[in-house]
Amino acid sequence: MASGLEGRVVIVTGAGSGIGRAAALAFAQEGARVVVADLNAESAAATVQEIEKADGTAVAVTGDLGEQSVVDQVAATAVERFGGVDVLVNNAGIMDRMSALGEVSDAEWDRVIRVNLTAPFLLTRAVLPHMLTAGRGAIVNTASEAGLRGSAAGAAYTASKHGVVGLTKSLAVMYRNQGIRANAIAPGGTRTGIQIDLADGAHGPAALGPYFGNVGQVSEPEEQAAVIVFLASDAASNINGAILPVDNGWAAV
Repeated sequence: MASGLEGRVVIVTGAGSGIGRAAALAFAQEGARVVVADLNAESAAATVQEIEKADGTAVAVTGDLGEQSVVDQVAATAVERFGGVDVLVNNAGIMDRMSALGEVSDAEWDRVIRVNLTAPFLLTRAVLPHMLTAGRGAIVNTASEAGLRGSAAGAAYTASKHGVVGLTKSLAVMYRNQGIRANAIAPGGTRTGIQIDLADGAHGPAALGPYFGNVGQVSEPEEQAAVIVFLASDAASNINGAILPVDNGWAAV
């Protein structure tokens, strides 16, 4: 089955690097028009340049997606430049410090929840009216292995990704009869630029350490991107509310 992505308008967050960049490039290769959203202006511009170099179509929007004004700008850019929103990929995210709950500061909690959970909520809410008007839409969220278990990250990150799983399932149920699908990938270890600032002597990293032997082979961003594109495509037209591990079997251990 053809992907059906030719000419469609796709927003990808965190598209300046890692999984988001790989997804933006993959969508462009399918003929989609891509809104590249990222906190880093240089990284976003580099992704747009790479897409355009391959004769694709893209535009960059930069800023903190935890801010409503930036969310509004991303949605408005898609509509004004390309005429609507067909696909939303909520991929931008940050790690916590692997902190156990008793070690989590207010600042760490607030920042991780804001970026990983509140930002996808805000952007999804912003694009839903356009999808509902069109009578179709595909939302793909980047959850995590940490959204499936309690042994893959610290308390804040784990809670945020469990929240993404719940948000995805709620969307799938609420809008299934209005042409909108919502699914998520749950990546395992992936070769990206996300940094983890471990606190010396903290309980969280020590407690989690024994479980990381189950991670298995680390994936490339392109492997995650391929699944994102599939879930957004017409080939996945009857897949809704799925949380798909892309983790070399880690979730099966």
